[in-house]
Amino acid sequence: MKKIVLAVVMILAVMVGRTQSFEGTIHWNMKMEITDPKVKAQIEEAKKKAADPANQAKMKEMQAKMNDPQFKAMLDSNPQMKAQMEAMMKIIAGGDMSSMMPSGIVIKLKGGNSLTSIQGGLMDKNDVLYLSDKDVTYTINHPAKSYVIMAKSTGPSTSDRKPKVTKTSETATILGHTCTKYLIETPGLDGKSITTNYWATTEIKDIDMKALAKQHMAKDQTFIYPEVDGVPLKMEMMMPQGTMTMEVAEIKKSSIPASDFTLPAGYAETKI
Repeated sequence: MKKIVLAVVMILAVMVGRTQSFEGTIHWNMKMEITDPKVKAQIEEAKKKAADPANQAKMKEMQAKMNDPQFKAMLDSNPQMKAQMEAMMKIIAGGDMSSMMPSGIVIKLKGGNSLTSIQGGLMDKNDVLYLSDKDVTYTINHPAKSYVIMAKSTGPSTSDRKPKVTKTSETATILGHTCTKYLIETPGLDGKSITTNYWATTEIKDIDMKALAKQHMAKDQTFIYPEVDGVPLKMEMMMPQGTMTMEVAEIKKSSIPASDFTLPAGYAETKI
């Protein structure tokens, strides 16, 4: 699930960065609705364990330990370990998958550059930075004070998992724009098809999605389709576990400092 979310975030970050003259921010809301009975049962079991007095006592003990000056100093000297412990505590405290999912993303745009900040979930305080002059994408982990340079696809996928795109007559108004619904059906690796409801508008003129229809962040990963006209404002991805929904909540034009689109000083590169 985390890989799917990161792939979506990265594709959005790069596609809007490369194709726009817009300067400002775009705010997406995200939510995950679990429908699979097996996963629901696992969530309920996790909630019971999280509410167990013994586990609650362990949580308090761990929190107290993390606030101990000596232990805190040790964690501060090892940002990666600190980030891992904070993520583990978030899982224990949340007790379900929804606590692990981002609640939204905010994309800053300026001169072809983009900075995408992930809000909430296990990936909270992670950013995706795209620099157009270098044509390079970085994922930035602020708690770990590190970054990764993302590899590019070596070319179009040769897989037979080509999505089927169907334009419907259904429309909806999102942020005052008329959007047309497309059905995207993609064969999954397990043989089960993944269906995405894709709502796109042709009323936003400073973003050209057609220019990116053949570009991928990675093979078999794209949310850019040549059969779709316009800019996506809402996506509903139906997966075996449930439905992940992303919808634009705000598009705001504003001046953004160029310094926002730089790697933070002192951060170390890591490999994946």
